[in-house]
Amino acid sequence: MTKGSQLVTSALAAIAIVASLGAQANAAQCGNGPGGFENWKREFSEEARAKGVGATAIGALMQANYASATIAADRGQRSFGLSLDAFMAKRGAATIVARGRSLKQSHAALFSEIQQRYGVPPGPLIAIWGMETGFGSQRGNQNMLSSIATLAYDCRRPEFFTDQLYAALKLIDRGTISPNQRGSMHGEVGQTQFMPKTILNYGTGNLDVAANALNSTANFFRAHGWRAGAGYQPGEPNFAAIEAWNAAGVYQKAIAIMGRQIDGQ
Repeated sequence: MTKGSQLVTSALAAIAIVASLGAQANAAQCGNGPGGFENWKREFSEEARAKGVGATAIGALMQANYASATIAADRGQRSFGLSLDAFMAKRGAATIVARGRSLKQSHAALFSEIQQRYGVPPGPLIAIWGMETGFGSQRGNQNMLSSIATLAYDCRRPEFFTDQLYAALKLIDRGTISPNQRGSMHGEVGQTQFMPKTILNYGTGNLDVAANALNSTANFFRAHGWRAGAGYQPGEPNFAAIEAWNAAGVYQKAIAIMGRQIDGQ
């Protein structure tokens, strides 16, 4: 390599380093407590505005509060470490199955329509509905945007929740959800607890309405490879769709077992 080409290469490398440092300097920095949250919001809002997020969503983000309860819940998810039997007992599986069988009968027309449209039988949908919100009775009362923004700021999983935050801001800009939408500790909303990005991709209407939430859940399953008529127990083709819904093994197996019992198999 000639001396001239070496100088050019060195100059390009220096430019790349400066550009990298500039990008790092402009990126909103994560934190592990409430102290830096307000500054993070300002930095993140500038980035979001540059990416086309509208004034309504930016204004909502600036009103978000650091959600200490969300952080406590995020650090304390111990039930997923239980044995399958203990997990199902703790989550009230027997009650979910009993109530689920009744709801399958009383909402037979709805579940028949969903199965015809998406190929998904009632059992796993009802099991998720019961597991997530007690059939709509416990949908959470946290400010969704504050929860999502707090987790995007928190250093534990900022990449995942930054994606969710951008999705939430897009939903607010579109008017799909309110800036004051209430949900669970991690920002899940609706009768079957959808995250913002999942709402964008698979939501069908207001998810606080049971029929919409159940249709949306079936739509999610179909998009993740659900095959009409195939089994959904571990090792069977449709179990992969349940795995896509929730990453915890005990949760996945519990849904499959309760679904089978509700479907009378």
